[in-house]
Amino acid sequence: MVVQLLYRAGVRSVHMHLASLATIGLCISFWVRAKTVDQEQRGNAERRALFVGLWPPTMWLIGDSLESARDRLG
Repeated sequence: MVVQLLYRAGVRSVHMHLASLATIGLCISFWVRAKTVDQEQRGNAERRALFVGLWPPTMWLIGDSLESARDRLG
């Protein structure tokens, strides 16, 4: 259902795969930044990096689903 809505909205698998790769870079930049903040704020910064680190596999799988939807929906 969600994949069909995304496909009809114009989102393609390559968009989601590129977004997945971009969020890996975002996660790494958050992680590096977490090492530069003071000790009081480091926990929040590390949690933010870990949270963003959960996004890439989800986006990659949505991209794979969009690719199979392309085959079904045309």
